[in-house]
Amino acid sequence: MTQTYVRLNDGHRMPQLGLGVYQINGDTATEQAVSAALALGYRHIDTAHAYQNERGVGAAIKKSGLAREDVWITSKLWPSDYGLTVTPGAIDKMLARLDTDYIDLLLLHQQFGDYVGAWQAMEQAVKAGKVRSIGLSNFDGERLDEILAMATIQPAVMQVELHPYYQQQALKAKLAPIGTRMESWYPLGHGDSALLNEPIFKTLGQKYDKTNVQVILRWHLQHQHIVFPKTTNPIHLRDNFEVLDFELSTDEMAKIDALDKQERYYHVSLAEAEQRFGSWVPAD
Repeated sequence: MTQTYVRLNDGHRMPQLGLGVYQINGDTATEQAVSAALALGYRHIDTAHAYQNERGVGAAIKKSGLAREDVWITSKLWPSDYGLTVTPGAIDKMLARLDTDYIDLLLLHQQFGDYVGAWQAMEQAVKAGKVRSIGLSNFDGERLDEILAMATIQPAVMQVELHPYYQQQALKAKLAPIGTRMESWYPLGHGDSALLNEPIFKTLGQKYDKTNVQVILRWHLQHQHIVFPKTTNPIHLRDNFEVLDFELSTDEMAKIDALDKQERYYHVSLAEAEQRFGSWVPAD
C-alpha cells in the first residue's frame, strides 16, 4: 500500500500514518517493533526522550536498509530539557541517542518549564539543520498563545488527544490560520469499548470489509490528522496500515463527526501535571 502524506506549513512533506512507541519498554522491544513496522511500509516513527527508547528507534532505522530521508522521526523534549542554554545540548544528546544527523520533527512535550527558551533554541536548531520541523504537544490556553506570539517559526504540528469523541474543533480553528497540522495521540480513544463499538463503525466496517479500528483510522486520515497508533502486535501493526485502500464518503464522514462529545479520556490539570512531572528527569 502507498503511504499518504501531509504538507506542513514549513513546506516539509510528512508521512501521515506512523507507529507510536509510547509504553514500549526498552530499546530491544522498540527496535523489534520499529523494524517490523518499517518492513510493512511504515515511514514515520513517533518517540520521545521521556519514552526512554530513542536508541531502539535509531537502531531499527539504521538496520532497515532504508535511506534516512525516507523515514520520518518525531521526538519530543521533556521540560527538564527546556531553556535557551539547556535545549541545544539536549538536542545534541537526542541526535546521539537516535544516531542521526537531524530530527524531522521536534516537539515540546509538555507546557511547563522554560518552554519559551526551549522554543527559541529549537528555532536555532532549525536554522542549524539539526531539526527540520518544530511543534508542540499538549499546549493550550495562555501558554499556547505565548508561544504563538513570540515564535518566528510557527508550530508545524500540534500533538494532542484527538478522536471521534473529542475532535478538538476549537483548537483546530485557532491554529488553522497558521496552517498547523493536528497530530493525534489516543486516536482510538485509549481503546475505549464504547467508542470502538459505536454502531456506525460496525456498519461501515461491514460495508468496506474493514475492522472498526480501521474505519476510525481512515476517518482521521481523511480529516488530514497525523496518527501513530501504538502496538507491538504484528496483526494489529499490519491492520493499522491497511487503511489506505478505501475511502469514506462525505456523508459517512459527517456521521462520524456527529459523535463528538467534547469529552477526553486523559484528565490531568496543568497544576497536577506540573506536580507529577515537573521534577522528573529522564535518563540520557
